[in-house]
Amino acid sequence: MKVTNDNVTLQDFKAWSGAVDTKERILNEGKGEEFGSLIEELYPDGLEETALNDILWFEEDWLYESLGIEDDEEE
Repeated sequence: MKVTNDNVTLQDFKAWSGAVDTKERILNEGKGEEFGSLIEELYPDGLEETALNDILWFEEDWLYESLGIEDDEEE
């Protein structure tokens, strides 16, 4: 299955494992649309659900930095 920004928003994406916390943090910080734009820019042809989940799970520091979300330890 391909996931594209036109079909699935971050809020609608059913993340699993370690990606759940990253997804919730991005949404709680009000950065869902910015996340969608970032993913669309990086993956204009879409990407599979597993790839999106892996980005949320394993690239959380990069995502937070890219979206301007402060590190929890700095707060």
